[in-house]
Amino acid sequence: VNCNCDYGCPCQFNARPTDGTCRAVVAWRIDSGHFGDTRLDGLHAVNIYAWPGAIHEGNGSMQSIIDERASDAQRTALVAILQGEGADPGAVMLQIYRTMCTAAHEPLYEPIHLDIDIAERTARLSIPGLVDSAVEPIRNPVTGAPHRARVDLPFGKEFRLAEVASGRTRATGVIPLELANT
Repeated sequence: VNCNCDYGCPCQFNARPTDGTCRAVVAWRIDSGHFGDTRLDGLHAVNIYAWPGAIHEGNGSMQSIIDERASDAQRTALVAILQGEGADPGAVMLQIYRTMCTAAHEPLYEPIHLDIDIAERTARLSIPGLVDSAVEPIRNPVTGAPHRARVDLPFGKEFRLAEVASGRTRATGVIPLELANT
């Protein structure tokens, strides 16, 4: 995830988004998983979001980008997952995000290159012609050394424990993003 807010995301602390809006790119690498009887192992998927205010105020827009390697059945399953279909209201964040979006643009089926190194806390996302994103550890402003930070929310809705990192994203599709050091 790379969003436009300051490190740690004020929304996690019931505060307003840093600049008053919420914009984000979220990428998934599915190592092993399924939706119903449809296996999704080895696929990637991305959602891009933009809200004019805080997420809970609604009126957002979203677009899903599905790994071009997905079969028709896998594409159908991934679109359903990414748009929160089949989940009880409020049960999963993807369902909440979709509910808070008045516009859901048609999904795209593109080559998605996603490299994640959990130990190093780095990631790189590339969807040629659409998205370029990178995440790395926050750097100490004096020494430049990696600065590890985590947020622990025992009753968190989006997560319970998360690493905080520094990201940059450029997206040029129907939901353009230009994020740096967020």
